[in-house]
Amino acid sequence: MLNKNCPLLRPLVVIGLGLALGVGDSILNPAPVLAAPSPRLIAQSTPQPRGKLRVGVKDNLRPLGFRDQNGDLQGLEMAIARRLALELYGDETAVELIPVKNKDRLKLLLDGQVDCLIAHMSQNPARDRLVDFSPPYYLDSVGIITQNPQLRTRDAFNQARLAVLNNSATVSILKTEFPNAILVGVESYQQAQTLLAQGQVDGFAGDNTVLTGWAQTDNTVFHLPLLLSAEPLAIAMPKGLHHKEFRQQINQALLKLKSSGWLREQWQYWGLPQ
Repeated sequence: MLNKNCPLLRPLVVIGLGLALGVGDSILNPAPVLAAPSPRLIAQSTPQPRGKLRVGVKDNLRPLGFRDQNGDLQGLEMAIARRLALELYGDETAVELIPVKNKDRLKLLLDGQVDCLIAHMSQNPARDRLVDFSPPYYLDSVGIITQNPQLRTRDAFNQARLAVLNNSATVSILKTEFPNAILVGVESYQQAQTLLAQGQVDGFAGDNTVLTGWAQTDNTVFHLPLLLSAEPLAIAMPKGLHHKEFRQQINQALLKLKSSGWLREQWQYWGLPQ
């Protein structure tokens, strides 16, 4: 049992918070329920016991995390959070989903306002200094979205005009994969969408998770999931001995969901490339 009276380790914030925050950033019928352990108290920064898992999530990134027409949180990451609550507490409703913004999410975890983050967070060396990560629950990658019906294959984009986010890792990937393509830098997905609609670019290259959601809500575009990279999306958890048992519980539960095929079923359900 974890010591609920131990505070979160604060020195990590001083060491690396500025660095990490500067790094660029729904449920179908589940598979048979895995054997769930008896409810446990998760380590926390406050002395009062809780019976819920507090998870930082995205609410504007379909199909990972978004609000449906009723305003309810849905998506792959919501499904994972609820299923983890089932594994840890025997109740998938024993979870508090807390929407977070990219710029705030690590601080909320380090301050103990959430127990973990399942919020489109990829693992990288800078973040490894601040938090621990679970095994990946999905491998994100670079794909292309287009409105041009003649561009439906990888080779067709080698001489195309491709919009790409300025200063993103996607720029170097495109230069390697499509050396003859003309790259047009944009500041946001919204700007890329405008250029695409106006015919000023042939396509836009970005994260397949984001492009999947775009294609699901816009039937005028075609999503080509080229899988040009591999970015592991994982659950971020606090470091320290006080949280060791919690991390073990999360990691073991996630590995069970992967080995049982549940995770793959969820990828398929939410339309994510595999």
